[in-house]
Amino acid sequence: MTTSIFLTGATGYIGGSVLARLLNHPSASTFEITVQTRSPEKAKLFEKFGVKAVVGTNDDVVQLEGLAEQAHVVFSCADADHLPAIQAILRGLRKRHATLGDLSTLIHTSGTGVISTPAKGMFASDTVYSDLDVAQIKSIPPSAMHRDVDLAVIDADEKGYAHTFIVAPSTIYGFATHALAEARIANPVSIQIPSLIRASLDRRQAGVVGAGKALWPDVHIDDVADLYIVVFDATTADPEHIGHGWEGFYFGENGEHAWYDISKAIARAFVELGLGGTDEPTAFTDEELVKYWGSVDAGNYSGTNSRCRADRGRSIGWKPKYTTKDMIASIKPQIEWLLEQGRK
Repeated sequence: MTTSIFLTGATGYIGGSVLARLLNHPSASTFEITVQTRSPEKAKLFEKFGVKAVVGTNDDVVQLEGLAEQAHVVFSCADADHLPAIQAILRGLRKRHATLGDLSTLIHTSGTGVISTPAKGMFASDTVYSDLDVAQIKSIPPSAMHRDVDLAVIDADEKGYAHTFIVAPSTIYGFATHALAEARIANPVSIQIPSLIRASLDRRQAGVVGAGKALWPDVHIDDVADLYIVVFDATTADPEHIGHGWEGFYFGENGEHAWYDISKAIARAFVELGLGGTDEPTAFTDEELVKYWGSVDAGNYSGTNSRCRADRGRSIGWKPKYTTKDMIASIKPQIEWLLEQGRK
């Protein structure tokens, strides 16, 4: 039996990594994969990997609706905050259900920013979320980051025309080393830690928001991509008995760090690489937060608390390998890579 898969965000860090795993999946010969890309050049490259590529963007809602309607499974790995795009995908899945009567699967990408709370780096929160605690997940306010899109996804499941799942990665790190990244089709690095590195490079001193005391979870790109496949395999094997909707929410984490830990690692690497500054990070000023992130509020994101445990993924067989220690060790190579890209 052929499984029709539509994946958004295929040229991205997460989407490209998920797609690479689908191409190497034991059942890959039964998959018909379609992706969307804004680049005609990359569309041609995708074809070389046996992937059908359609040129378009998240704003092409009619196209998204049509592509979703044709799919047994949709991986939504693009913009976690693009409500019109997810609404278009859901319209397509609703049409498919009305026409064929089957239940498609939607695996949507959110993020642990949904549980983040302001701290400006000055304190650690005591609240820790578990994705097995449905009441706790339901208590997240509608005004939270990503929440409007997440609620639309869950609503589709409650209305009964799709089985929906949400994967919420945390601070993702590590180089994506799969074939799509090596072919320069997909982004090989995250935007999270590199944004702090780039700001620190510009000011020639590692920076931190406030005192860096706030806490966040972390996860390696390989581990979080594996989580998508574990969820996909579980729902493919037994779609009626794996939780979905409110019971299909999966955090991606395998450790926890203070923001200071990241900034301290950047500072040490700067000293070791002769890039200037001291081995102790200094606080970003409000002017710098505006300069590097567009606003004080946006800059303070790297000083929020977001604490969680990925209990649900582990309960269905997800076994992440990389730890916070690996994240800290990855920072110096990321700095060297960014410097090399700058020279190119």
